[in-house]
Amino acid sequence: MQHHVYLLQRRGIRTCGIILAALLVTAHMAAAAAPALNLHGYGLKIFRVESALYPFVNVYIRTFDQNLEPLVNLNRMNIGLMVKGRIYDPAKKQYLIEPIRNRPEAVRTVLVIDTGKGMAGAPFENALRAAARFIDAKRAQDQVAIVALADNLDGYSVVSNFERDYGALGRRLADLHADSAKTRLYDAIVAALELTAATGPGSDSLGGSDYVVSSSVVVFSAGRDDSSAMGRGDLMTRIAGLSLPIPIYTLGFGGNNEKGLRNLQALAKNSFGKFYRADGSSGSITRSVEDIQNILLSDYVLTFRAYVPVDGERYPLKVGFEYPTGSGKMRYDSASFETMETPRFPQVMAIQEKLDQAIPAMADGNPFLGTPYTISRR
Repeated sequence: MQHHVYLLQRRGIRTCGIILAALLVTAHMAAAAAPALNLHGYGLKIFRVESALYPFVNVYIRTFDQNLEPLVNLNRMNIGLMVKGRIYDPAKKQYLIEPIRNRPEAVRTVLVIDTGKGMAGAPFENALRAAARFIDAKRAQDQVAIVALADNLDGYSVVSNFERDYGALGRRLADLHADSAKTRLYDAIVAALELTAATGPGSDSLGGSDYVVSSSVVVFSAGRDDSSAMGRGDLMTRIAGLSLPIPIYTLGFGGNNEKGLRNLQALAKNSFGKFYRADGSSGSITRSVEDIQNILLSDYVLTFRAYVPVDGERYPLKVGFEYPTGSGKMRYDSASFETMETPRFPQVMAIQEKLDQAIPAMADGNPFLGTPYTISRR
């Protein structure tokens, strides 16, 4: 919460806010149907909205540049909020934005380890070291599960369900060997996706380290699939149809197996993830794993105070940003939030009290930006 107060104490630049507000209006009127995802430039995606602390609403946002890297240093100067078609004035300090890495919420990741015999030797040892590095780099509250390919009826084995303990996860990795005769990679990825769905985000303590806001899958593989029950096309359809995006990050240990590497590229691209070639030095593989960790912790949370009366209805919101600041380039995405009374639990009330101090209520109940123009009817 100290970071909340710090953000609110920063000097606001009203001119930037007005320019951004104008850009939001232009984007809303001229390109209301435009997608948030634009792989040729910058973009953002709202992947979760949480109203359980109403009137405070958390909007979870994923951003990226043309290289699918997250944007850095977003703040009220280059982020804009619209509720029910009206723009919040950044100078009134009724919203703030923080990266996930500075907050207590947890993220979940499933590691899929290819134990096929084709991975035996250096590729498998490198894959295990990369997976161990991923575990070592996670925050204490973040959770990791491990799914390994196996010669059984399912084609995979859940080596570890979601776990925080570094040592326990490391020991389960050490028990794996590249000895599977069949490589049912697609079935293992389906299992990983189902594991995240079965323990979906937001299932525990609101606002605490048990509160999970996002899930992802990281695949360490040569990209080969022998005889999965689910075909590649069906898997792609399932990934594209997920209501909550679960990005798949793939590290290809395939060497010269270009077909396998293309499989891994397609899985990453179709899921809003990222592909890495892992046939280089151990240093480059480590950097790839650290890059994935950085992406997972670079999501943003925009928290705003809503002034819509509680009626149990859903209301539209829109978040946009100008990036780089001063460029005039606008990206945005739309979602909705629910107005609802929150339970009078001590933990919830304590969080609301802190937010009330960080975002004090306005006496006139008007957080919006004024406009010099009025719409008249003839």
